[in-house]
Amino acid sequence: MYGDEAYSKAVQKELKQPSDYLFGRKTFEIWENYWPKHADFWPGINNGTKYVMSKSRKKSDWQNSVFLKSLVDIRKLKNSKGANIQVWGSSKLIQLLLKNDLVDELRLKIHPLTLGKGKKLFDNGAIPVAFKLTENIVTSKGVTIVNYKRAGKVKTGTVGA
Repeated sequence: MYGDEAYSKAVQKELKQPSDYLFGRKTFEIWENYWPKHADFWPGINNGTKYVMSKSRKKSDWQNSVFLKSLVDIRKLKNSKGANIQVWGSSKLIQLLLKNDLVDELRLKIHPLTLGKGKKLFDNGAIPVAFKLTENIVTSKGVTIVNYKRAGKVKTGTVGA
């Protein structure tokens, strides 16, 4: 309903970027049964390393899956050299990353609808951080696609003169 050429082009651009991925356990368990059978649409998801934050899972048949147990593991991963790491879904994991200053970039797709309920992206104690807009697209269906990169500390002030 909200897809159009601009939306499809933006999503395909993201899917073609070589990346590794970080998931929470629940999102990983949904994806591990789907994406290995649909590689024609997104080949990179099977090739990239899938890091999974989980206290209960230790292995998977999905190729290139690595299980992490703690924020210490994520901090080591963030400070290592290698491909960019993307998080798709995994709302509780994103909240944990935001709370612990582990986010360098936000790529958001905002659809013009409200459902009345749902998960809140910036809930549970996200720390104050400034981001700079690096890309924005508004599709013909009203979807706003925005990318932000980390811009340092929040600068405060007053409004008005």
